[in-house]
Amino acid sequence: MLMLDAETILNKLPFTTLVNELAEEHLEPTGLMEDLFLESEDTEGNTNHFLIRTGWQPEKAVGAKVITIFPRNNSEKTWPSIQAVYILFEGVNGTPIACLDGTALTYIKTATDSALGAKFLARPNIKSMLMIGAGEMAFHLITAHCQVQPSIKQVFIWNRTPEKAQELCQGGLQQRFPKIDFSFVDSIGDYAPEVDLISSATASTQPLIPGKYLRPGTHVDLVGAFTADMREADDECIRRARLFVDARETTINQIGEFMIPIANGVIEESDVLADLSELSQHKHPGRQSDDEITLYKNGGGGHLDLMIAQILHKHCQPH
Repeated sequence: MLMLDAETILNKLPFTTLVNELAEEHLEPTGLMEDLFLESEDTEGNTNHFLIRTGWQPEKAVGAKVITIFPRNNSEKTWPSIQAVYILFEGVNGTPIACLDGTALTYIKTATDSALGAKFLARPNIKSMLMIGAGEMAFHLITAHCQVQPSIKQVFIWNRTPEKAQELCQGGLQQRFPKIDFSFVDSIGDYAPEVDLISSATASTQPLIPGKYLRPGTHVDLVGAFTADMREADDECIRRARLFVDARETTINQIGEFMIPIANGVIEESDVLADLSELSQHKHPGRQSDDEITLYKNGGGGHLDLMIAQILHKHCQPH
């Protein structure tokens, strides 16, 4: 069985390759997916989570990501708050064929997902990006967008804790992209009207992106919200944009980003125009003009973990 550690997963393939191959994966049926989600309080009142996320493309492959989320680890700096492992099985006889570092797989899968969405929905030759959030995911999202959109020359980073945004600017990003200007900023509202792409990866339950400030042609990439009470874009942002998702099953009725505005009558479920499969299969043209605002909700899902695991398995075979 192939064993893939975090370093291999994070560095084996450029996002340009990952994005192209993920689009090809979406030409086939997505298959089955289901999650098991458990939670429990520890002795200090922290809520810990245990998640099993599965995907199955019959006769091709089946896999499961097993995840622990223990928030106390983040404050105590003893272990990561999120840890995971992924097991990939062959689809005809059910033989286990690979074990992957699940946290690294999540970073690569999530960033590839957003970069593919932007490839369909962002304007050609965009020049600037605002990254909202400076956690671990932000580095990979910025890397993916900048590799797939090489015209980007300016990246602004905002975070609730400015020091983290500053650290991200001064870290490996500048070394990886020496021709891009990275800077941390103290206001979303001041910079949202100035950029072509906004990517957000936070755990916010209150909207951070003010739709009234978006200029025509902006693409909004929403990554962070993953529960029914979490949101990153306000009602005006949702109302003004043409709406897309990576998978309807994991977003529209699962995440507050759309659940809340649908419940409040701001939009209807039918306002979500297409998902990643429909975009990849050209059943929907994606962006249709330079002036429209597009919004893409990255909700993830076991099918995406399975697709990326298969891509990595194919490229990491020993010679």
